[in-house]
Amino acid sequence: QLQFVESGGGLVQPGGSLRLSCSASGFTLDSYTMAWFRQAPGKEREAVSCINRNNLGQTYADSVKGRFRISRDNAKTTLYLQMNSLKPEDTATYYCAARRSRFCSGRGEEYDYWGQGTQVTVSS
Repeated sequence: QLQFVESGGGLVQPGGSLRLSCSASGFTLDSYTMAWFRQAPGKEREAVSCINRNNLGQTYADSVKGRFRISRDNAKTTLYLQMNSLKPEDTATYYCAARRSRFCSGRGEEYDYWGQGTQVTVSS
């Protein structure tokens, strides 16, 4: 069973930055396409960004393009989401997810493994 530990969330002012981390325990991530999703209270889960298994492709939701960047470390045990120019509408619980396919997907039901989530609150 794959397990992830997410960290990096918190309270930040509008315009600020945060970097989320999703660490794998006991395995590397290079066999998995990885993604970040988020869910705000009363709203549906939303795909934020994805990096495919081969590390050759990345996707971003229109709402975060140019502000967020997804990456992996060289040892491929940690997934990151660098979030800049944060807005109040970015407030949500952020989740990392993994799937064995080499293709990205924006559908949460197509991911097999999930982290526990980390809260991001953007407020003045």
